[in-house]
Amino acid sequence: MTQITVRDVPPRTAWALEQAGVHPLLARLFAARGITAAEQLDDGLARLIPPDQLRGSAEAARLLADAIAAGRRIVVVADYDCDGATACAVALRGLALLGARPDTLGYVVPDRRVHGYGLTPAIVDLAMGQRPDLLVTVDNGIASLEGVAHAKARGLAVLVTDHHLPALHDDAVVLPAADVIVNPNQPGCGFASKSLAGVGVMFYVLLALRSELRARGAFDAAAQPRLDALLDLVALGTVADVVKLDANNRRLVAQGLKRIRSGRMQAGVAALFAAAGREPARASGFDFGFALGPRLNAAGRMENMTLGIECLLTDEPARAAELAAQLDAINRERRDVEAGMREQAEAMLDALMPAGEPPAALAIYDPGFHEGVVGIVASRLKDRLHRPSFVFARGQDGLLKGSGRSIAGFHLRDALDLVSKREPGVLLRFGGHAMAAGATVAEADFARFAQALSVVAAEWLDAAALARRLPTDGPLDAQWFAPETVKLLDREVWGQAFEAPVFVDDFEVLSQRLVGDPARTQHLKLALRHGGTQREAIWFGHDQPIGDRVRLAYRLSVDSWQGRERVQMVVEAVA
Repeated sequence: MTQITVRDVPPRTAWALEQAGVHPLLARLFAARGITAAEQLDDGLARLIPPDQLRGSAEAARLLADAIAAGRRIVVVADYDCDGATACAVALRGLALLGARPDTLGYVVPDRRVHGYGLTPAIVDLAMGQRPDLLVTVDNGIASLEGVAHAKARGLAVLVTDHHLPALHDDAVVLPAADVIVNPNQPGCGFASKSLAGVGVMFYVLLALRSELRARGAFDAAAQPRLDALLDLVALGTVADVVKLDANNRRLVAQGLKRIRSGRMQAGVAALFAAAGREPARASGFDFGFALGPRLNAAGRMENMTLGIECLLTDEPARAAELAAQLDAINRERRDVEAGMREQAEAMLDALMPAGEPPAALAIYDPGFHEGVVGIVASRLKDRLHRPSFVFARGQDGLLKGSGRSIAGFHLRDALDLVSKREPGVLLRFGGHAMAAGATVAEADFARFAQALSVVAAEWLDAAALARRLPTDGPLDAQWFAPETVKLLDREVWGQAFEAPVFVDDFEVLSQRLVGDPARTQHLKLALRHGGTQREAIWFGHDQPIGDRVRLAYRLSVDSWQGRERVQMVVEAVA
């Protein structure tokens, strides 16, 4: 059962925001999310944290400026998710904007089934085929101790740009021996936003590089390249990676959305909007997280992320449309595989929950699971049961590759570190951050891992932490129940740690019926009455009837039919 709570709204703060010109409804929502002054809502680029506060950015700028001046070959080492793909595109496009010759730029991206994650020795050897002088990692590398050492032994310079947590050895942070590391989460970095995505880190490196080139006389402030042309990619990667949308990240995303809404975007981004059936003029963070991001991620999960990166790099609309169509087809295949895995995983839960109560943490494995989809299925299980969840599949090397998702109060990477200490040798590799992590175990050790993880979770999570809670914004006044309100809300930037509004009210249920394909997922369609007014609602993926009088938590959407717009409530929970 979900506990529906209501966020506290400091009345004086909401009043002050409204007096400063903020829409009354937005003033209430922003105050409940910690905004205390209208100045904090300024999304101008001038209010971004300066690049010189990011440790290593100045050194990275000098390294890149020297490489560009000398015509050295730079090869970007990407990651196989949306953050990594956008970071790779930002790196290559940005370096070209800042003077690197096209023939000196290249990239490699691991195939997750063949190479695994990050800058491994195998990826270094693959990159050597492009005769690099400098490797630049994006969205990876901070824990690639062996890979960086291998690259250095091959005579390469290495710049690591990443946002993940560094590796630990005997509770001490161990950094790779790269020439330069740029990562807000490395020791000694005082950058105020620890939540930059990998694409955000690379964008900041480019800002520092532009400043360095300006100081060297390559151009002046008036003629310098416009890096804001990359912000559509920065916004997409930031939202898709589900990083915390602090003030700095919200500014990056807001600027990207403004560009897209005005029609200024990469050809690949426009093609992905078209493939997803979304309108760029009404672009929102939801589009990034649930339409474009999954189509890019599908390439890395099911095929190879080269397809996604090429879509983001091409400037030809026809080629972009062709690649986006391929990504859309791969995503449909991914959904089918995921549906089968999720159904099988949920059936396996019965064996784990003989009394109906799940353990404090879940870990499941089946030989038929697809390695590329384990993270999505883990996320679905976590959402359903409100428990830290790991799903494993057998890799090509015979080892089990797992992806985990966590809940508030359970730092998944730290939990894996404790498991590795209590059960030496069980975890062959692991890494990640608080809410998501990856791990590799031998099949014979899977049960030991599952048990050890569950024990740690039982120790760290009390009953309050294991209770599912849905924070809401309280009742929605009838005057705001209109399509204009939905459009007002959609223009704002919502996401992780700055959640989109969810309202809660009491309703009389007038009718309820199932819609959708009976052979697949069905949804509950509701007719409701509230305060003498009839409303319509839909509860996606829910096929069980509810009572005659209910308390509903819901978000708003606009349903368009034959040119007529009407507000529809999308149910999130019932109490």
